Amino acid sequence: MGGLVEKARLASRNPNKARELERLLPGWSIAPLEADDYPPEQGETYYANARAKAEFGRTLAEADAWAMGEDSGIEVAGLAGGPGVRSARCGGDDPVAWLLAELAGLEGGARRARYVSELVALTPDGREIRGKGMLEGWIADEARGSEGFGFDPVFVPDGEQQTVAELGNEWKAEKSHRANAVRAFREALGEPG
Repeated sequence: MGGLVEKARLASRNPNKARELERLLPGWSIAPLEADDYPPEQGETYYANARAKAEFGRTLAEADAWAMGEDSGIEVAGLAGGPGVRSARCGGDDPVAWLLAELAGLEGGARRARYVSELVALTPDGREIRGKGMLEGWIADEARGSEGFGFDPVFVPDGEQQTVAELGNEWKAEKSHRANAVRAFREALGEPG
């Protein structure tokens, strides 16, 4: 399939995700799905949410476009693995401040965290291709950096001293949880990672 796929619609209101996925999939044109109302994220797993988004996208995307759904979140030891699949709905307008407040006074292992991303795509003929990726790390004591989005200003990957927002978009394109999910997705397509 390498080189044949050119167009996909991502069922997401987040244009940052579409741009990031497009950077990670050279030769693909990925745009947010134009929809007035998305179904609520009610799945108990990242896969269930990503699959539901892709199915919704399949009903609205052009016949020749792939429909993609992606769900991701952060799992923090000090929050018993939360917020997990509910990450996008935590913290209101300032999820970083919310997370730092939740972890105030916690140190060491309680600040261990991982990002998880699940990518599901439905082909124009309805076949499913998926990939899952993770990034292990810990939560910093304060927000740092200006690139990225979500929890990137406080997430420090293992082996690094800077947050993802400080490491920047080029680093993310190689090593983020979403990059790892895309790598697994490309392997499922039979493409080199």
